[in-house]
Amino acid sequence: MKTLTKEHNTLNVDKVGAVFTISEGSNWRQTTPGGNFFVSDNYFDLAGMSIEDKTLFFEGAAVQEVQNPVAVAGAAGDLIQVADIMSAIPLSDDQVTTFLTLGNTSSPGGFGFGTFEQTVYARHRVYAIDVDFAGSNYFNLLSSNQLGSLSPTAADRVYCYRVVQMGANNTATTMLVYPARYILRAMAKEEADYQYIMRLKRSYDLQQRFDRD
Repeated sequence: MKTLTKEHNTLNVDKVGAVFTISEGSNWRQTTPGGNFFVSDNYFDLAGMSIEDKTLFFEGAAVQEVQNPVAVAGAAGDLIQVADIMSAIPLSDDQVTTFLTLGNTSSPGGFGFGTFEQTVYARHRVYAIDVDFAGSNYFNLLSSNQLGSLSPTAADRVYCYRVVQMGANNTATTMLVYPARYILRAMAKEEADYQYIMRLKRSYDLQQRFDRD
C-alpha cells in the first residue's frame, strides 16, 4: 500500500470594485484577467509503476485543509465555491470551472464525455458568510459533496486541480483560501496480460487531449 500526496498553496485574492486580483498564490492563475475564477494544478507521477507494468488500484482518497476560508470587510451573503478534482485525464480551465455547476456528469453543457470512471475523486464545497457569524470573518460551510469512482488506472499521471470561484458580488476586499493536501491510498498490482494491455489502451486513449506540464 502506498500513500501519495500533493499540495495546493494558499490563495489570497483582493477585490477592488468588480476586479479580482491574486495578491498571494504560488501556482494559482485566473482563467480571465480580473475575473473571479482561480485554478491551481498539479499531478501525481505514476510513471515508476507503469514502467513495472503494474496497475494502480485506489483504496481511498481525501482532501486535507487547515480551516475554512476567511474574508476582510466581508458581509452576509459573500460566497466562495471550491472544487478539488483528481482526474485520470487532463482537463482544461473551461472544464474545471464547469465542474462547479455540473460536476462530472455528461449533462448538456458539462464536460461532454463520460467522466465518472475518469474522475478518481472530487469534492465540491460551498461557503458563505451568514448574519449570525458575520463578525468572525469566517466563511461557513453550506454544502459538501463528493464524486468519483476510484477506478484503477495504468496511466502515468493522476491530474490534480483546485478551482475557486469568488462570488461576483462579494463585498469583501480580501478573501483567503487556505492550502490543501490531496491524498491517495493505492496498491500497485500486476494484472493478466490481456487486462493490462486493454487498460493501457484505455489510458492512452484518454490521455490524447488537452495537457499542460
